[in-house]
Amino acid sequence: MLKICILLIFGGTLCLGLSDFHPLSDKFINQINKHSSTWTAGRNFAPDVSMKYIKRLMGVHPDSHKYRLPEKEDHLLMSVQELPENFDARQQWPQCPTIREIRDQGSCGSCWAFGAVEAISDRFCIHSNGTKHFRFSAEELVSCCRICGFGCNGGFPGNAWRYWVSKGLVSGGSYGSNQGCQPYEIPPCEHHVNGTRPACSGEGKTPKCKKECTNSEYSVPFRKDLHFGQRAYSISSDQDKIKMEIMQNGPVEAALTVYEDLLHYKSGVYQHVQGKVLGGHAIRMLGWGVENGTPYWIIANSWNTDWGDNGYFKILRGSDHCGIESGIAAGLPA
Repeated sequence: MLKICILLIFGGTLCLGLSDFHPLSDKFINQINKHSSTWTAGRNFAPDVSMKYIKRLMGVHPDSHKYRLPEKEDHLLMSVQELPENFDARQQWPQCPTIREIRDQGSCGSCWAFGAVEAISDRFCIHSNGTKHFRFSAEELVSCCRICGFGCNGGFPGNAWRYWVSKGLVSGGSYGSNQGCQPYEIPPCEHHVNGTRPACSGEGKTPKCKKECTNSEYSVPFRKDLHFGQRAYSISSDQDKIKMEIMQNGPVEAALTVYEDLLHYKSGVYQHVQGKVLGGHAIRMLGWGVENGTPYWIIANSWNTDWGDNGYFKILRGSDHCGIESGIAAGLPA
């Protein structure tokens, strides 16, 4: 097995093993489990799912670093000793249901938008002390944010938060949910052989921008439904500052370089061991912990609940693994 070291999209370097096996084959999954000591791989995608579709899921554009938000400097004073060994936003704020939701970006490279609206929805609830619930619309952000990049063809997480502050966002739930002003219009696709959803083709087009509510059952006009952010910022790659931000304000959006082996995550603490780079991917970071002596971040993905550990995964914490600590974006509601 050939081993090479490369420069990551989001900073740092990583040594990896290249495989001769197809990335969706049983042999590749078995090879991962042979070399991995902290996590277990299993099948999340059928062997015949298009790699074009899978690569399209990685929607963080390579130029995203150029649109990094100003770094937050006014952290509330908290000593490292006050940080707990384990923290989970789902348990800390049980009155905020969006924190426990897993969305599905469908055949669209819109992870940059999903990571943003998911964390924004969580924070809107958290900062109202659990009294206000508002699912911010991934649909509007993907289709209308011109400064965010290229819609389903990739975007810039930092500018998604900027757009929320400057233009505001309306409400909108998942595909078919009839929640909010603009629910997501791209349907989930089928990762599995015998499922009922349409095939994952990788051909999803960016929806047209509509400055009106597309849900006829929603009674609030578009303009009145807009909710704004007060400020947007990034967090340094210092893990303690990231922890403080999550504890004080809620989940954040993070980005990482995805390798082929992450496609098969099932349990444990992910560390890259096999496969090639697929691209940059944005997700939501909910907390942290330690498992069998290995520190991790808790991550919510946007590939539906039939991927990974019911839609979640854990990734090695504290060494900027796959750039997970270098691309944190966050903000506060107005």
